[in-house]
Amino acid sequence: MIYCTASMAREPTFPNFRPIRLEDRDVLHNAFFSYQPETSELTFTTCFIWRTFYHFSWCWLGDTIVFLCKPLRGALHAMEPIGPAPRTEVVRTLLRWLREEKGVTSPSVERADSRLAAEVAQAPDLTVLPVREHFDYLYSTADLISLPGRKYHAKRTHIRKFLSGASYAYARLDRTLLAGCLNLADRWCRHRRCEEDMGLTEERGAVLEAIRHFEELHIEGGAILVRDRVEAFAMGELLNEQTAVIHVEKANPEMPGLYPLINQTFARECWKATQFINREEDLGDEGLRKAKMSYHPCRLVEKFRITLT
Repeated sequence: MIYCTASMAREPTFPNFRPIRLEDRDVLHNAFFSYQPETSELTFTTCFIWRTFYHFSWCWLGDTIVFLCKPLRGALHAMEPIGPAPRTEVVRTLLRWLREEKGVTSPSVERADSRLAAEVAQAPDLTVLPVREHFDYLYSTADLISLPGRKYHAKRTHIRKFLSGASYAYARLDRTLLAGCLNLADRWCRHRRCEEDMGLTEERGAVLEAIRHFEELHIEGGAILVRDRVEAFAMGELLNEQTAVIHVEKANPEMPGLYPLINQTFARECWKATQFINREEDLGDEGLRKAKMSYHPCRLVEKFRITLT
């Protein structure tokens, strides 16, 4: 597996971390996709649209790309390094550098996947712990499309109820629909009072970044139009060769049944060639956890925190 070639300019170099910018897409996207990740953070889109709130930065450490994250509400930490295995020494170098050079009392690598956790498991100076609120929800694409059996009865009922009272059109997202997506995002936030909730405010910023840079990010999208107005939309991309990841999904909260409809239709129209769909994490929010569990994930994708022992 190749993460870097001689033609790639290995800049910036450790420890000169640089904030993620749009011009970094090709280098970082190629590195992420070569790794064939399972965790939703390991896409350029995720890093880019959330950069304002998580202040992601990156650089090369030898043949490995390493990442820092300084969230608005949280301590400076490292994210999973992307490069050839084993990455134990890279992790050790990052954690010691955070402690000794940046003054981080309890340095950590957050959201490490199971591969990295296994690579460092035997290191006596490193501790690995699972973090449930970071686990991603992985679904069978076929199930999200067909909604089979009794366990999806409620979803099918919600969709039928919507269809009984409205006609709609599905459209692949393009630049002509982006203004409608922005309008829906604004309406959604007014309904949910995003300004009163820091988490929703941060999410709104990420959604707006995804819409504004939709074409430059080379992601896929779909929209539900009712009376020629965007009332639901979703955006995603391939996470690996078998899995799509959904970055954004919004629907008019005053139209019951739209969320299961955009979920099902986007999966059918855009991702039917995949085996799985990753719908990201719940961050410990009980309401979000209940909603994600209601779609019956086939597996939770574990993530880990790695610290110095």
